[in-house]
Amino acid sequence: MPYLLLSLAAVFWGGNYVVGKLMVVDVDPVLLSQLRWLITSALLLLINYKAVVASLPAARKSWLTLVMLAVCGQVIFPLTLYIGLQYTSSLNAAIYLSATPCLVLALNRFVFGDFISRSNMLGVVISTVGVFWLVTMGHLSDLSFLEGFNKGDFWTMASAASWAVYCSFLRTKPKTIAGNAFVTYCAVVGALCLIPFSLGVLALHPDLTFNLGQGAVPWLGLAYLVIFPSWLSYLFWSKGIGEIGATRGEIFTHLVPLSGGLFSIVFLDVQLHAYHLVSLVLIVFGVILCSIKRRAPLALRTEAA
Repeated sequence: MPYLLLSLAAVFWGGNYVVGKLMVVDVDPVLLSQLRWLITSALLLLINYKAVVASLPAARKSWLTLVMLAVCGQVIFPLTLYIGLQYTSSLNAAIYLSATPCLVLALNRFVFGDFISRSNMLGVVISTVGVFWLVTMGHLSDLSFLEGFNKGDFWTMASAASWAVYCSFLRTKPKTIAGNAFVTYCAVVGALCLIPFSLGVLALHPDLTFNLGQGAVPWLGLAYLVIFPSWLSYLFWSKGIGEIGATRGEIFTHLVPLSGGLFSIVFLDVQLHAYHLVSLVLIVFGVILCSIKRRAPLALRTEAA
Protein backbone atom coordinates (compact mmCIF):
# COMPACT_ATOMS: atom_id res chain seq x y z
CA MET A 1 0.00 0.00 0.00
CA PRO A 2 2.70 2.64 0.77
CA TYR A 3 4.23 2.05 -2.68
CA LEU A 4 0.86 2.67 -4.32
CA LEU A 5 0.33 5.84 -2.26
CA LEU A 6 3.78 7.21 -3.15
CA SER A 7 3.27 6.35 -6.83
CA LEU A 8 -0.11 8.11 -6.94
CA ALA A 9 1.34 11.16 -5.17
CA ALA A 10 4.13 11.39 -7.75
CA VAL A 11 1.71 10.93 -10.66
CA PHE A 12 -0.54 13.71 -9.34
CA TRP A 13 2.48 16.01 -9.01
CA GLY A 14 3.47 15.08 -12.56
CA GLY A 15 0.07 16.27 -13.72
CA ASN A 16 0.69 19.48 -11.78
CA TYR A 17 3.53 20.35 -14.18
CA VAL A 18 1.20 20.06 -17.19
CA VAL A 19 -1.79 21.85 -15.64
CA GLY A 20 0.44 24.50 -14.08
CA LYS A 21 2.20 25.13 -17.39
CA LEU A 22 -1.16 25.75 -19.04
CA MET A 23 -2.46 28.02 -16.28
CA VAL A 24 0.54 30.29 -15.66
CA VAL A 25 0.02 31.65 -19.18
CA ASP A 26 -2.92 33.66 -17.82
CA VAL A 27 -2.27 33.82 -14.05
CA ASP A 28 0.83 35.00 -12.18
CA PRO A 29 2.55 31.95 -10.60
CA VAL A 30 2.62 33.48 -7.11
CA LEU A 31 -1.05 34.44 -7.24
CA LEU A 32 -1.93 31.01 -8.63
CA SER A 33 -0.05 29.35 -5.77
CA GLN A 34 -1.81 31.62 -3.26
CA LEU A 35 -5.24 30.86 -4.71
CA ARG A 36 -4.43 27.15 -4.80
CA TRP A 37 -3.47 26.97 -1.12
CA LEU A 38 -6.24 29.30 0.08
CA ILE A 39 -8.90 27.10 -1.50
CA THR A 40 -7.13 23.90 -0.42
CA SER A 41 -6.85 25.02 3.21
CA ALA A 42 -10.51 26.12 3.32
CA LEU A 43 -11.63 22.81 1.79
CA LEU A 44 -9.50 20.72 4.14
CA LEU A 45 -10.69 22.65 7.20
CA LEU A 46 -14.27 21.81 6.25
CA ILE A 47 -13.54 18.15 5.53
CA ASN A 48 -11.12 17.46 8.38
CA TYR A 49 -12.57 19.77 11.04
CA LYS A 50 -13.00 17.03 13.67
CA ALA A 51 -9.51 15.62 13.11
CA VAL A 52 -7.99 19.11 13.23
CA VAL A 53 -9.71 19.91 16.53
CA ALA A 54 -8.78 16.52 18.01
CA SER A 55 -5.12 17.03 17.05
CA LEU A 56 -4.89 20.60 18.38
CA PRO A 57 -3.16 19.68 21.69
CA ALA A 58 -0.45 17.74 19.84
CA ALA A 59 -0.20 20.48 17.20
CA ARG A 60 0.37 23.16 19.86
CA LYS A 61 3.22 21.13 21.34
CA SER A 62 4.81 20.59 17.92
CA TRP A 63 3.90 23.86 16.22
CA LEU A 64 7.50 24.64 15.29
CA THR A 65 7.88 21.28 13.51
CA LEU A 66 4.61 21.82 11.63
CA VAL A 67 5.64 25.32 10.55
CA MET A 68 9.08 24.13 9.42
CA LEU A 69 7.60 21.30 7.34
CA ALA A 70 4.92 23.55 5.85
CA VAL A 71 7.44 26.25 4.95
CA CYS A 72 9.69 23.71 3.22
CA GLY A 73 6.98 21.65 1.53
CA GLN A 74 4.13 24.07 0.81
CA VAL A 75 5.91 27.43 0.50
CA ILE A 76 9.59 27.30 -0.46
CA PHE A 77 9.36 24.23 -2.71
CA PRO A 78 6.64 25.47 -5.12
CA LEU A 79 7.40 29.18 -4.81
CA THR A 80 11.11 28.93 -5.66
CA LEU A 81 10.24 26.51 -8.47
CA TYR A 82 7.76 28.96 -10.02
CA ILE A 83 10.23 31.83 -9.69
CA GLY A 84 13.04 29.76 -11.17
CA LEU A 85 10.95 28.63 -14.14
CA GLN A 86 10.62 32.26 -15.18
CA TYR A 87 14.34 32.26 -16.00
CA THR A 88 15.36 28.65 -16.64
CA SER A 89 13.84 25.68 -18.45
CA SER A 90 11.66 22.96 -17.00
CA LEU A 91 14.32 20.48 -18.17
CA ASN A 92 16.90 22.09 -15.90
CA ALA A 93 14.40 22.04 -13.03
CA ALA A 94 13.75 18.34 -13.63
CA ILE A 95 17.49 17.64 -13.42
CA TYR A 96 17.73 19.37 -10.03
CA LEU A 97 14.59 17.60 -8.77
CA SER A 98 16.12 14.27 -9.76
CA ALA A 99 18.96 14.96 -7.31
CA THR A 100 16.65 15.01 -4.29
CA PRO A 101 16.81 11.24 -3.57
CA CYS A 102 20.60 11.58 -3.29
CA LEU A 103 20.19 14.57 -0.96
CA VAL A 104 17.68 12.66 1.16
CA LEU A 105 20.03 9.68 1.43
CA ALA A 106 22.80 12.03 2.61
CA LEU A 107 20.53 13.81 5.13
CA ASN A 108 19.18 10.55 6.49
CA ARG A 109 22.67 9.08 6.85
CA PHE A 110 24.42 12.07 8.44
CA VAL A 111 21.54 13.71 10.34
CA PHE A 112 19.54 10.67 11.44
CA GLY A 113 22.19 7.93 11.16
CA ASP A 114 20.17 5.73 8.79
CA PHE A 115 21.71 2.65 7.22
CA ILE A 116 21.90 2.99 3.42
CA SER A 117 21.98 -0.37 1.62
CA ARG A 118 23.76 -1.04 -1.66
CA SER A 119 20.44 -1.69 -3.38
CA ASN A 120 19.23 1.76 -2.23
CA MET A 121 22.31 3.47 -3.65
CA LEU A 122 22.21 1.47 -6.89
CA GLY A 123 18.51 2.18 -7.29
CA VAL A 124 19.07 5.93 -6.92
CA VAL A 125 21.88 5.85 -9.51
CA ILE A 126 19.87 3.84 -12.06
CA SER A 127 16.72 5.91 -11.56
CA THR A 128 18.72 9.17 -11.84
CA VAL A 129 20.17 7.93 -15.14
CA GLY A 130 16.58 7.29 -16.24
CA VAL A 131 15.62 10.89 -15.46
CA PHE A 132 18.67 12.23 -17.32
CA TRP A 133 17.79 9.93 -20.23
CA LEU A 134 14.31 11.45 -20.31
CA VAL A 135 15.32 15.12 -20.20
CA THR A 136 18.22 14.69 -22.67
CA MET A 137 16.00 12.68 -25.04
CA GLY A 138 18.38 9.75 -24.91
CA HIS A 139 21.58 11.75 -25.55
CA LEU A 140 23.36 11.75 -22.18
CA SER A 141 26.50 13.39 -23.60
CA ASP A 142 24.55 16.34 -25.01
CA LEU A 143 24.44 19.05 -22.35
CA SER A 144 23.06 21.77 -24.63
CA PHE A 145 19.73 21.54 -22.78
CA LEU A 146 21.33 23.36 -19.84
CA GLU A 147 20.67 26.61 -21.77
CA GLY A 148 23.11 28.77 -19.88
CA PHE A 149 23.38 28.77 -16.11
CA ASN A 150 21.51 31.73 -14.58
CA LYS A 151 19.67 32.86 -11.45
CA GLY A 152 16.73 30.65 -12.34
CA ASP A 153 18.94 27.62 -11.81
CA PHE A 154 19.77 28.79 -8.29
CA TRP A 155 16.06 29.19 -7.53
CA THR A 156 15.21 25.71 -8.82
CA MET A 157 18.16 24.25 -6.91
CA ALA A 158 16.71 25.83 -3.77
CA SER A 159 13.36 24.25 -4.66
CA ALA A 160 14.91 20.79 -4.93
CA ALA A 161 16.85 21.27 -1.69
CA SER A 162 13.73 22.37 0.21
CA TRP A 163 11.87 19.29 -1.03
CA ALA A 164 14.71 17.05 0.14
CA VAL A 165 14.61 18.66 3.60
CA TYR A 166 10.82 18.24 3.74
CA CYS A 167 11.00 14.55 2.83
CA SER A 168 13.88 13.80 5.18
CA PHE A 169 12.38 15.62 8.18
CA LEU A 170 8.86 14.33 7.56
CA ARG A 171 9.69 11.65 10.12
CA THR A 172 9.63 14.35 12.81
CA LYS A 173 5.87 14.76 12.35
CA PRO A 174 4.24 13.75 15.64
CA LYS A 175 2.51 10.39 15.29
CA THR A 176 -0.28 11.71 17.51
CA ILE A 177 -1.35 14.06 14.70
CA ALA A 178 -3.59 12.30 12.16
CA GLY A 179 -2.42 12.40 8.55
CA ASN A 180 -5.41 14.38 7.29
CA ALA A 181 -5.04 16.89 10.14
CA PHE A 182 -1.31 17.26 9.38
CA VAL A 183 -1.98 18.03 5.71
CA THR A 184 -4.63 20.56 6.76
CA TYR A 185 -2.30 22.36 9.18
CA CYS A 186 0.43 22.55 6.53
CA ALA A 187 -2.01 23.86 3.91
CA VAL A 188 -3.19 26.61 6.27
CA VAL A 189 0.38 27.60 7.17
CA GLY A 190 1.31 27.57 3.49
CA ALA A 191 -1.61 29.82 2.55
CA LEU A 192 -0.79 32.27 5.36
CA CYS A 193 2.92 32.40 4.50
CA LEU A 194 2.17 33.14 0.83
CA ILE A 195 0.01 36.18 1.63
CA PRO A 196 2.96 38.64 1.96
CA PHE A 197 4.37 37.43 -1.38
CA SER A 198 1.00 37.86 -3.07
CA LEU A 199 0.57 41.35 -1.63
CA GLY A 200 4.05 42.23 -2.86
CA VAL A 201 3.25 41.01 -6.37
CA LEU A 202 -0.02 42.96 -6.43
CA ALA A 203 1.75 46.09 -5.16
CA LEU A 204 4.41 45.86 -7.87
CA HIS A 205 1.92 44.92 -10.59
CA PRO A 206 -1.47 46.56 -9.85
CA ASP A 207 -2.84 45.30 -13.17
CA LEU A 208 -2.62 41.67 -12.02
CA THR A 209 -5.71 39.94 -10.62
CA PHE A 210 -6.83 36.50 -9.47
CA ASN A 211 -9.05 36.24 -12.57
CA LEU A 212 -8.68 32.80 -14.21
CA GLY A 213 -10.26 33.85 -17.48
CA GLN A 214 -13.38 32.73 -19.28
CA GLY A 215 -14.82 29.23 -19.61
CA ALA A 216 -14.78 26.10 -17.50
CA VAL A 217 -11.30 24.84 -18.41
CA PRO A 218 -9.31 27.20 -16.11
CA TRP A 219 -11.59 26.35 -13.19
CA LEU A 220 -11.23 22.64 -13.90
CA GLY A 221 -7.47 23.18 -13.90
CA LEU A 222 -7.65 24.92 -10.53
CA ALA A 223 -9.86 22.12 -9.20
CA TYR A 224 -7.20 19.61 -10.25
CA LEU A 225 -4.45 21.63 -8.51
CA VAL A 226 -6.49 21.79 -5.30
CA ILE A 227 -7.72 18.19 -5.14
CA PHE A 228 -4.79 16.19 -6.46
CA PRO A 229 -1.30 17.79 -6.07
CA SER A 230 -2.28 20.01 -3.12
CA TRP A 231 -4.43 17.62 -1.09
CA LEU A 232 -4.14 13.97 -2.08
CA SER A 233 -0.46 14.05 -3.07
CA TYR A 234 0.68 15.52 0.24
CA LEU A 235 -1.62 13.17 2.18
CA PHE A 236 -0.47 10.07 0.29
CA TRP A 237 3.18 11.14 0.44
CA SER A 238 3.02 11.72 4.19
CA LYS A 239 1.44 8.31 4.79
CA GLY A 240 3.80 6.50 2.42
CA ILE A 241 6.98 8.08 3.80
CA GLY A 242 5.69 7.43 7.31
CA GLU A 243 5.42 3.71 6.57
CA ILE A 244 8.63 2.96 4.65
CA GLY A 245 10.84 5.97 5.49
CA ALA A 246 12.32 8.73 3.36
CA THR A 247 15.42 6.73 2.42
CA ARG A 248 13.40 4.21 0.41
CA GLY A 249 10.42 6.44 -0.36
CA GLU A 250 12.12 9.50 -1.82
CA ILE A 251 13.08 7.57 -4.98
CA PHE A 252 9.43 7.86 -6.02
CA THR A 253 10.19 11.54 -6.75
CA HIS A 254 11.65 10.27 -10.01
CA LEU A 255 8.15 9.29 -11.10
CA VAL A 256 7.21 13.01 -11.18
CA PRO A 257 9.10 13.99 -14.37
CA LEU A 258 8.23 10.61 -15.90
CA SER A 259 4.49 10.97 -15.29
CA GLY A 260 4.68 14.62 -16.32
CA GLY A 261 6.16 13.51 -19.63
CA LEU A 262 3.46 10.89 -20.12
CA PHE A 263 0.72 13.45 -19.35
CA SER A 264 2.34 15.78 -21.90
CA ILE A 265 2.09 13.02 -24.51
CA VAL A 266 -1.59 12.43 -23.74
CA PHE A 267 -2.81 16.01 -23.20
CA LEU A 268 -0.30 18.28 -24.96
CA ASP A 269 0.16 16.20 -28.13
CA VAL A 270 3.83 15.53 -27.40
CA GLN A 271 5.06 12.66 -29.58
CA LEU A 272 6.06 9.36 -27.93
CA HIS A 273 9.68 8.32 -28.61
CA ALA A 274 11.86 5.33 -27.77
CA TYR A 275 13.73 7.34 -25.12
CA HIS A 276 10.48 7.68 -23.16
CA LEU A 277 10.25 3.89 -22.92
CA VAL A 278 13.93 3.46 -22.00
CA SER A 279 13.53 6.11 -19.30
CA LEU A 280 10.41 4.34 -18.01
CA VAL A 281 12.28 1.04 -17.65
CA LEU A 282 15.28 2.63 -15.89
CA ILE A 283 13.20 4.66 -13.45
CA VAL A 284 10.87 1.79 -12.56
CA PHE A 285 13.82 -0.59 -12.10
CA GLY A 286 15.53 1.96 -9.84
CA VAL A 287 12.36 2.38 -7.80
CA ILE A 288 12.08 -1.41 -7.39
CA LEU A 289 15.69 -1.62 -6.17
CA CYS A 290 15.09 1.16 -3.64
CA SER A 291 11.97 -0.62 -2.43
CA ILE A 292 14.03 -3.61 -1.29
CA LYS A 293 14.49 -3.46 2.47
CA ARG A 294 17.81 -4.83 3.74
CA ARG A 295 18.81 -5.30 7.35
CA ALA A 296 21.67 -3.14 8.58
CA PRO A 297 24.94 -4.87 9.52
CA LEU A 298 24.97 -6.25 13.07
CA ALA A 299 27.53 -3.65 14.20
CA LEU A 300 25.31 -0.79 13.03
CA ARG A 301 22.20 -2.32 14.62
CA THR A 302 24.05 -2.77 17.91
CA GLU A 303 25.35 0.80 17.78
CA ALA A 304 21.87 2.16 17.06
CA ALA A 305 20.47 0.22 19.99
